[in-house]
Amino acid sequence: MNKKWFLSNTFHYSEFKDLNRLVSEKKKKNVKISLCLPTLNEEKTIAKEILIMKSELMTRYPLLDEIVVIDSGSTDNTVEIAETYGADVYQADDILPHLEKHRGKGENLWKALYITEGDIIVYLDADIKNIHHRFAYALIGPLILTDHIKYAKAFYDRPIATGKNKVRPTGGGRVTELVTRPLFSLFFPELTQIIQPLSGEYAGYRELFEKIPFPIGYGIETSMILDIYEKWGLNVIAQVDLERRIHRNQDTKSLGKMSFAILHTFFRRIEKLGLIELNKKLFHEMIQYNLIRDEYEPDIYSVTGVERPPMIELPEYCEKFNIVNTQKSLKGHDQVASLQFDRPI
Repeated sequence: MNKKWFLSNTFHYSEFKDLNRLVSEKKKKNVKISLCLPTLNEEKTIAKEILIMKSELMTRYPLLDEIVVIDSGSTDNTVEIAETYGADVYQADDILPHLEKHRGKGENLWKALYITEGDIIVYLDADIKNIHHRFAYALIGPLILTDHIKYAKAFYDRPIATGKNKVRPTGGGRVTELVTRPLFSLFFPELTQIIQPLSGEYAGYRELFEKIPFPIGYGIETSMILDIYEKWGLNVIAQVDLERRIHRNQDTKSLGKMSFAILHTFFRRIEKLGLIELNKKLFHEMIQYNLIRDEYEPDIYSVTGVERPPMIELPEYCEKFNIVNTQKSLKGHDQVASLQFDRPI
């Protein structure tokens, strides 16, 4: 495996700590930057995330132009808190309401493309306990300081929060090491250079995000990497070391559901790419078991397999952003890279 990409496209967040330089380069490139926080019951962390990003990267250094929260129907105080701290808050179901409704992180990220105004979009998970504004500016840095990088992905050490004020120094990223990295090693060994392909913190140019499909659930990060790599190559991707991220721990059963969704997405993707041929349809249900009153009861988790088409295929989106399709639409979302679109300069 050639390590040239790793050496040239891997950065440390400290390389981008000169925020005045980033603001200056942003102005030179005349780009807008949006921060999107997808949420579902994040009342414990959302206020601090918004407060830090707004104070440091909007008031002190005008790097971000907007902070948008896309919520999946929180039943706690997430929405009220986000509004109080000045974010623009939307319910996912209220965006493009004529479409069939779905729930999932990928759904929130996809609909953020329609709501946000930025040329660059930063996506951050909303459950980061050690939030710092480097989580945003370090991902923006490679995008505005280079011409060839269009997508930046975070990596970090992932301590696990095991209780109140208790943290284990290692142990995070279990699905990456047990599922995604083995799959990449089998089919895309060059992608194993991406240290944490499932990290929920990444940023990229709208012109990439709008041309790829978005699975509505857990498979979004895997799908995004595969589609960007397949359409534009590895050199448009960068990764940035943020050193440390603390988040809430998930139990093994929850990680099993996540793994199932990722596997489902991965095999559908490589079949589309012609790398394998499946002789039967993938089952969409994962069966786990709960011990209830000395009896094992099945606990069935289903994935719909639904993915949203590239946003640029929606007439409403093209109208809103004044995009003119100069060719007739092709059938099949995997062909979108062949379409030609005109954007106003």
